[in-house]
Amino acid sequence: MPILQISLCLILTTSFAGAATKIFLITDAEGVAGVCRQEQTDPTNGEMRALLVGEVNAAVRGFLAAGADEVYVWDAHDGSRSLSAGTIHPEAKLIMGSPGPTYLMNRDFSALAFIGQHARANSSAAVMAHSYSSLGIQRILMNGKEVGEIETAAAVAGWFDVPVILLTGDQGAAKDLLAIVPEAETAVVKESLGYYSCISLSAEAARSLIEAKAKAAFSKIGKIQPYKLRGPVTIEIERTTRSTPSPSEHLPPGIERVDPRTLRYHGKDFMEAWLLWRGR
Repeated sequence: MPILQISLCLILTTSFAGAATKIFLITDAEGVAGVCRQEQTDPTNGEMRALLVGEVNAAVRGFLAAGADEVYVWDAHDGSRSLSAGTIHPEAKLIMGSPGPTYLMNRDFSALAFIGQHARANSSAAVMAHSYSSLGIQRILMNGKEVGEIETAAAVAGWFDVPVILLTGDQGAAKDLLAIVPEAETAVVKESLGYYSCISLSAEAARSLIEAKAKAAFSKIGKIQPYKLRGPVTIEIERTTRSTPSPSEHLPPGIERVDPRTLRYHGKDFMEAWLLWRGR
């Protein structure tokens, strides 16, 4: 091999080896094993907090064991009050409060994972399925298709070329992710029997499964493609009766009033439409 080619290979190999592999975890509560009642989702509920941090730490262990350099954990459930710096894995970094509409994806993360995730609103056979707010949002459509937090967060990550590699939750949440990222790993920790009923794994079994799935997911970095929406995008938000927008509210360009409860956000691409809604 010519010296120039050898030198180039060494430079590329050194550059790749020197890049830190950073995993971003989005946490929620409704998809955690053993959480099946509404009162359990209160961020001050001790049982939920213990179950959630156990699953988070299992995922962190799996990613670190597989070779991750850094794991960031965003406490994304109900005001970012469910996790504590005193109980998360000592090598993880905890994000408290809002990371903004781009979820810090501009910070060169290698992959995104969901821990304790629920399915989108109006899903059947899914524990406490909703989209962002069970009290405020009836449904979300993206380019005419019903979506929830899984699809929108995956699209945000995809905008920055970050793939989704793992989801833990019930079978409804797993179905939502696999519909858009079929190669992703999923850890189904409970079977929904209804909105407030389920068959759950034990905490110990769920943690073992999640740790194993995190290791498997890490091996797919570079093989799973980011989820991207091409071309113009519309995001339609139908609110519940109790949160109906005021009919006198001024709507800037790009936002259309579809009916008294529904606003449609238009963008030349996903991020423009997304920021019209989440960036306001």
